[in-house]
Amino acid sequence: MDKLSVNTSAKDIIKLALPISIALLIPQINIFANNIFMDRLGERELGVNGITGVFYLILSMIGYGLSSGIQIQMARRAGEENRKGITETLMNGLMLSLMFSLFLMLITLWVVPLLFGYSLSDPENFALSVKFVFVRVWGLPFLMFTQIINAFFISIGKSRFLIYGSIAFTLTNVLLDYTLIFGQWGMPNLGFQGAAVSSTIAEIAYFITMVGCFVGNKMHKDYPVTRYITFDYDYSIQSLKVAAPLIVQFMFSIGGWLVFFFLIEHLGKSALAGSQILRGMFGIIGVGTWALATTCNTMVSNLMGQGKANHVMSIVKKISKLSLMYTVIVCAVIALFPHQFLGLYTDKVALIEYTVPSLRAILLSTLIMSVSTVAFNGVVGTGNTLINLSIEITCVALYLVYCYLVIYRWKADLSLCWMSEFVYWLSLIILSGFYLRSGRWKGKVI
Repeated sequence: MDKLSVNTSAKDIIKLALPISIALLIPQINIFANNIFMDRLGERELGVNGITGVFYLILSMIGYGLSSGIQIQMARRAGEENRKGITETLMNGLMLSLMFSLFLMLITLWVVPLLFGYSLSDPENFALSVKFVFVRVWGLPFLMFTQIINAFFISIGKSRFLIYGSIAFTLTNVLLDYTLIFGQWGMPNLGFQGAAVSSTIAEIAYFITMVGCFVGNKMHKDYPVTRYITFDYDYSIQSLKVAAPLIVQFMFSIGGWLVFFFLIEHLGKSALAGSQILRGMFGIIGVGTWALATTCNTMVSNLMGQGKANHVMSIVKKISKLSLMYTVIVCAVIALFPHQFLGLYTDKVALIEYTVPSLRAILLSTLIMSVSTVAFNGVVGTGNTLINLSIEITCVALYLVYCYLVIYRWKADLSLCWMSEFVYWLSLIILSGFYLRSGRWKGKVI
């Protein structure tokens, strides 16, 4: 039986982070392909895809907030070598995710027409967005189940299984995108709606793959999930105490990005289309950083479960350095060939030239993000999620003030609009670093 407590060498950090990086990178191929398909449909579809993508990301991040809170608990139990506690937390997490997903589906079907109708200036953008989301939301329960299972694998140090699910999701999505958007191989030509249908089916494939990894590797022997099918009220309340601030935190974080895209939509089709391409670039750059941040979250919680709180600051610093090194290398390559990288998403020369200055702004902000995201996830790993929420609200508030002034009031150039990321990540590193250095998180029990 494998030991669940972690070591903190660079080798162990990379061993946990690398599969997560690959699992995050593979879906970026899907986003990349999706952008290409949308670009072929038209600049409007490419831009609207950005709005709907960010809105669905909010729903996804609510699920991620729940799974992150449960992951903190499971990682803490792993540090204690408590397999029974891990199994109970996993099963209650799955039941909570089912309730959350069904509630979110109902809210979405009611809220989306009101929200998009109020926020979007173009009627065609509104119609495309609403129809897309009404199809896309049916994949939400499968997505949230998968997030909980992924959190389980990460917490016990089996992050390599995430790769298999990502491959299944991406291959299914890209294949169905091609056939359903353009009506290839005898499939119906659904156009923009084809992307929503293919993504929903891909999320089902992802979920089936992750369940297959659990059953196929006979993990039910060490983690007998069938013994804990009964809903445990106390476990659920404890999970929600940890997860609720994270859920609200992610809602604020991605909600700020949705406001950003709503404001950008008022600047015109080119600004919206360019921003969707930049969102894809942002995702590719951040893959390694987010994987290391997730690793930091898990390791910090595991160390505290082992009673080694005095090792937390050293592991946060070590992972931050690795994240910064990775980001410098990636940003340097992109900075040398900006036109070539943007050209992978679109063949429209005017749109590429329009977007290049904004790409440079993103490269600058991601250097700060590489450290701030790790530090912030170090705070998350301590289990004091109310502090995370306070930090997030402060950073998003500063971000939105910048967006309101620069985009809405001044109608500034797109590159200045994207400098909002610099404001957010700089605020995040200052506040997260201050809290970690304070030591107030030591002794936190979850």
